[in-house]
Amino acid sequence: MIEHVNRSQEYIEMLDKSKDFQEIFSLVKKAVKKIVNEARVGLMLVLASLPEKIGAYHEIGSNSIVLNRRLLGAVIKSGKTFREINSYIFTILLHEYLHSLGHLDERQVQEISYKVTSNTLGENHPATKFVVNGLVDNQVSRFIDEHNDEMPKIFPDLENTSQSYIH
Repeated sequence: MIEHVNRSQEYIEMLDKSKDFQEIFSLVKKAVKKIVNEARVGLMLVLASLPEKIGAYHEIGSNSIVLNRRLLGAVIKSGKTFREINSYIFTILLHEYLHSLGHLDERQVQEISYKVTSNTLGENHPATKFVVNGLVDNQVSRFIDEHNDEMPKIFPDLENTSQSYIH
């Protein structure tokens, strides 16, 4: 039991210290490898202005994860803590990474996401709560910039890109 708590604390500390997409994604990959024993490389990240209902997506057969910059901006502006922001990013990258590994059924991805977050970060961690309760609440929704139509920003190699989302 103590070993499990220590490993959870290690993941929590690594997520808390993460300052960019690459660090969070590296932790996602480590957690998935540990819990599900699956991995892949060569993914890129695209930040794009998407409709509010779409947090992110992975197109089957592609090497990209497209993250909704409007929702990310709203999460940041909503007064969420740094831990909650990193947990949001962790959860959404985890979900799409599982799709990129071939898990296409949403219920299965939800179950695996819960297994990964609860086993690596703990039951009460914000990432696990996001998996259970959803990523966006009313407090976040009111901060969505409906007029943000910036061109998509591409990070060609998510594994090697140290691009901060903190401005």
